[in-house]
Amino acid sequence: MSEVRTDLGLPVTTFLGSTPPRAPAARLGVAVVHDLVSAIVTGEVQPGQSLPPEGVLSQQFGVSRTVIRESVKRIEEKGLVKIAQGRGTEVLPTSSWNVLDPIVLSALVENDDSVGVLDELAVVRGSLEGSMAAEAATARSDDELATLRESFAHMDETKGDKRFEQADVDFHLIVMEASRNRLAQSITKILYERARESTRFTGAVTDEAIQLTLDEHARILRAIERGDAIAAENAMREHIRVAWQRRRLPTHRRS
Repeated sequence: MSEVRTDLGLPVTTFLGSTPPRAPAARLGVAVVHDLVSAIVTGEVQPGQSLPPEGVLSQQFGVSRTVIRESVKRIEEKGLVKIAQGRGTEVLPTSSWNVLDPIVLSALVENDDSVGVLDELAVVRGSLEGSMAAEAATARSDDELATLRESFAHMDETKGDKRFEQADVDFHLIVMEASRNRLAQSITKILYERARESTRFTGAVTDEAIQLTLDEHARILRAIERGDAIAAENAMREHIRVAWQRRRLPTHRRS
């Protein structure tokens, strides 16, 4: 495996030395950005280190310097690096990263061996969706309540077949819409869509888990029907917490 030293004299061997140069192909920039982001979020290149110069990256990826330059600019826009004229491209600390960026978040989830990122995602999602459920309990219209009831009935009808998962998602989307909180809704959708890319998030589905999920959604629905914001928030938070614990594989639990 070849070893390349960065501008700070630090070696980078994994993402530069483990694969041969790539042949030119469509969407090369997308592939380069993906690999660079993955190298950074996995710690192959640590904060404070610099990426290798354009020439080295161009040779390794089998693309032009222009593609490399544009790709590095894209990861700078995501908050992962800082390009300093004459000093190279320095990796920034995690506090600077835009973790809601779809590519960054996907890379974090994809390389989340301990599922710590998914644990954090469940906490954030529970907080946001709990807040939206509370808002929906007081802001929802009669039509939205009727739609939510129909959505729950559809979940009950589809338990045991492949449509259940989408029916579950639809229920949550209706609650979000009824909350009128567009920002929380947008953030939650980003988090959920990225999490669903991981098989460690979806987990195994059993008949018992489906029934528990239905019971939890019923509590959310009843609270929204009553206009009880506190109960709706607590029911949604608890559902997201325990649903994740049901799916979370024991082998991935942290000590």
